[in-house]
Amino acid sequence: MDTRTALLAAAAAVLVVSAVGVVAAPDALDDPREEPERPGRVDVAGMVVSPGEVRGETAELRLGLDLRHRGSAVENVTVRHRAIGADSGLLVDETTVDVGTVDGGGERTIDGAVDVERSGGYRIETVVFVDGERRESRTTRVGGVAALTPDYADSRVGFTDGNVWPTVAVSVSEADNRTATLSVSVSVTNRGDTASEPLDLRLLMRQAESNVIADEARETVGSVRPGRTDTVTTTVEVPAEYNYYVDAALWSDDVLIDETQGVANLNPRETISADESVEEVEFSVEDFAGGDGAGGSGDDAADGERPPGDGSTADGTPGFGPVVALAALLAAALYARRRP
Repeated sequence: MDTRTALLAAAAAVLVVSAVGVVAAPDALDDPREEPERPGRVDVAGMVVSPGEVRGETAELRLGLDLRHRGSAVENVTVRHRAIGADSGLLVDETTVDVGTVDGGGERTIDGAVDVERSGGYRIETVVFVDGERRESRTTRVGGVAALTPDYADSRVGFTDGNVWPTVAVSVSEADNRTATLSVSVSVTNRGDTASEPLDLRLLMRQAESNVIADEARETVGSVRPGRTDTVTTTVEVPAEYNYYVDAALWSDDVLIDETQGVANLNPRETISADESVEEVEFSVEDFAGGDGAGGSGDDAADGERPPGDGSTADGTPGFGPVVALAALLAAALYARRRP
């Protein structure tokens, strides 16, 4: 074999060995100019607080933490939320969310929640830990928790709030010298997006000057379509010649949903408006007692008789009485004896 042939054979052998090396270790020929992958990192991109379950004394605050990831995978990530009273500075609630491994780049939302009392304001402190070490933090302030409506009282159905059309309309169906039968119509509006469940309408006829309940009524408010207004009508019977507040309330499973007030002016001499009494007038309890003789008929007073010892004359006119008259005569006699 001559020299030329030997050189060609050696070159071929080198090419074969190189090809095998590339297949066995492809990273051996990577571009040396390519930068190595950066170490993993997590940052807080944003924080959203929204109301969750609202109870009578406490409320749940739902926390959505936007976590941004860069570089290689980050393991053992945890997020801690603390609710601290804005005025007291005391820890109210604390929760920890185990996120685990974060990779793939981009952003992801980590959900959490804390429970707070429905009063005052709070400072929500959120901290991101990696392997137990603090990496990122975010503080969010929350106020007006007391304005949140409890879930049991949250309803889009309520009394109609109109400028002209009355929410509570009262008319007289029957009347005599003692009683009046009133027809009361109440308007209810569904402000929600779905048909409402049946509700309970309760009415109280409250005498204006005494707050005595003269009569009450209950009616069922059927399902009201979204954006619609229905009118519910019932009747009550009350003593005539008095003025009344018409207290109306909507109830759902014994939970007060909404309330409103109207008036019924049956006294031609005095009138009242909602939440206001123009003038106090005399009130007789017996008119509301029901039944005969429940408090006296008042005939003795009509006859002009007065109980003994009240200083009145027999005809019912105010007077001094015989004892006072005798005392006056004695005083006059003593005065006359002292005169020269």
